[in-house]
Amino acid sequence: MDESELDCLESKDVAAMGKVLKTFVEKNNPVFTFPSLNENSLRRRLWSALFKILVDSNSAPNYALCLESIRILSREKTDLNDLMCDEWLNILLQHAGLMSQEEALQRINQPSVEYNVMLEAQKCLCNLIFNSPTAQKACSTNHSVEGVVMRLRTYRDPGLPHDIKFFDMKMLFLITALCADVRPRLKEELHGLTYLMETLDLIIKEAVGVGLHDSTLSRESSEELIHDHHHQISIGSQHPTLSDSQVDLACEVLKVLFNLTVGKSKQDVGGPMEMRRVGVDEEEEAHFLRLTTVLHDLFLCDAVSPAKRDELRNHTVNLLVNIPSNCYEELMTTIPKDARDIPKDVEYEGLNMQAIAVLYDFLSDRLKEAQAPRMQQEKLCPVLTVLVEAVRVHRSIRKFLRLRILPPLTDVLHRPEEGETVRNHLCRLLTTPASDVHKLVSDFLFIICKESVSRMVKYFGYGNAAGLLAHRGLMLGGKGTSGNYSSDSEDSDTEEYKKYRDNINPVTGCFEPPRPNPTEGMSDEQKEFEAMQLVNMMDKLTREGIVLPARIGEDGRPEPLEHVLQLQEELPRQQVRQPQYNACDEDDDLSD
Repeated sequence: MDESELDCLESKDVAAMGKVLKTFVEKNNPVFTFPSLNENSLRRRLWSALFKILVDSNSAPNYALCLESIRILSREKTDLNDLMCDEWLNILLQHAGLMSQEEALQRINQPSVEYNVMLEAQKCLCNLIFNSPTAQKACSTNHSVEGVVMRLRTYRDPGLPHDIKFFDMKMLFLITALCADVRPRLKEELHGLTYLMETLDLIIKEAVGVGLHDSTLSRESSEELIHDHHHQISIGSQHPTLSDSQVDLACEVLKVLFNLTVGKSKQDVGGPMEMRRVGVDEEEEAHFLRLTTVLHDLFLCDAVSPAKRDELRNHTVNLLVNIPSNCYEELMTTIPKDARDIPKDVEYEGLNMQAIAVLYDFLSDRLKEAQAPRMQQEKLCPVLTVLVEAVRVHRSIRKFLRLRILPPLTDVLHRPEEGETVRNHLCRLLTTPASDVHKLVSDFLFIICKESVSRMVKYFGYGNAAGLLAHRGLMLGGKGTSGNYSSDSEDSDTEEYKKYRDNINPVTGCFEPPRPNPTEGMSDEQKEFEAMQLVNMMDKLTREGIVLPARIGEDGRPEPLEHVLQLQEELPRQQVRQPQYNACDEDDDLSD
């Protein structure tokens, strides 16, 4: 923009202003940097001229173009901190319709809203908050958050455009992500958790087709609706299908809720009293329970496209990570006596496990996508974290998932890491270099094996499970000490397993045909010679530091040896212990 165009913007000619602004927007819509504005203070002059237009009521026809120009300019960070001031941000907030409660009451009879102007102002605010620490600090103390919450209460109004709601949530997400000190005020003083949960509830009801008559909602009515809708959604014969725009809005709300709940302790596995003991008060506990109920219903929602459905489930799982694990009980619902449309494969012990089945399917999809170690951390850690907490705390979830992941063993001809089942994928991750994923997978599988070493070895092979067993001091067998599981029951080995049981190698976890004896036909002198050759080679490798021999100590963990001949001392003890590793362990019961 040159001097003459700036002079035109600084004039009072509304028509000429409009032409200059329209030309600027059309020319620079794809542009993200403006080096030409660095000379002769052109940048400050341009910004000042644009905000003077926004406060001039005679220039109202140019408001939308003016805001589009600010949106384009706000993409560049150059001098943005120096330019931003409270006055300009308040002007944008007014055009975005975000005001304090007092201002809203004063303007209750204002003329019809220009939604295109409001939307452009929201976009400007989002860019400025993202790119300018000065704007972030200002918006954390002014009435930006209060204004969004005020409008949240009008989301039932069918005349309010979806894009306005979407950028409200995007702006709230940016503020809560970049200004952590805003979160307590939004949660406690402004009751943000309640209104955000109600927004998710409204999205689901809109997809189901439930009529929404009131244009505003109170905190009390919001809490009542969240309590009531769970039963309505979960027993429906058809899962609601969200449009792409509804999924986008729901995801933004979930991201804000994530920011408001992040950092809570996951040690609250002992029930409501334990939750309060670790810093979760009674009101917050009620919020978590209601929030889990809403997330249950989101799990049951479908989307127009698989990509959008995956995005919705991803954000739902991310938020579930922040929720105390004993609240996961809300993911399971009691099946009413008159229910007829619940699929049989999601019924378990009188509970509707549809949400848990969705979690399982989500894990299955993510396992197929995350083949490379660099992708595993991002794609697998959230869902694995949720599943580890769920199976550790809730017996029904553990048993339901175990039946899906570790059904009675029939395929013993292939190694457990070979194949495309969920068990195969998880087995491969037991040896992944991604340490966080390895630990989560190990914990998850060990828990659904009821922390039984013999069962873990049976399903995954001693070689794959060795890292977990060494870490827990269980390489000599036994059970973990952290779980409270029911006693084992009768043998439930399949016919296929019994057929090959005696020839299953516990190290590889699969059948191996008998091999010929390599020393057959040798004299005793030849056998002794070959044995000494082996000892010498192992000794050489040890002395050169290539390998370090070890044995299993009394604590169940590996410990180094000074010489390979010390392995002979271990033979009697290992022979006594060996049956504990036998892959044909009898405790593979289905009663858990």
